[in-house]
Amino acid sequence: MRSLPVTPLLTVDIIIRFQNGIVLIERKNPPPGWALPGGFVDVDESVETAAIREAKEETSLDVKLIEQFHVYSNPDRDPRFHTASVVFIAEGRGVLKGADDARKAAIFSPNEMPPVIAFDHRKILSDYFTYVATGKRPTV
Repeated sequence: MRSLPVTPLLTVDIIIRFQNGIVLIERKNPPPGWALPGGFVDVDESVETAAIREAKEETSLDVKLIEQFHVYSNPDRDPRFHTASVVFIAEGRGVLKGADDARKAAIFSPNEMPPVIAFDHRKILSDYFTYVATGKRPTV
């Protein structure tokens, strides 16, 4: 039997556009701070299905995935362990309410981001706002 390679854990993060802003969640668990909704991809689950599920679990919103934005995989992006995240842009519908491992969920504008943002999500948001303004996607 062949041994499997040790690889980064696969995650998804979702940039949810909702009511003229972006949805962030305040994390219940370390690392502290605000973050994009997201989480681990389950076995036998596509990244698209995981994004829709995680968005619903953490924000109570139904989302329509608009596009796959970028993959972030810097080994230091998560202080707990190495993850690779597929980031999606989505439109949210419903009543926003933090749930699951989100203490709360709120809407933020590009000019009013919270001071503490977990992981590399400040960079992801900066890349997204640049993309919206210029059409320029992040590079490797």
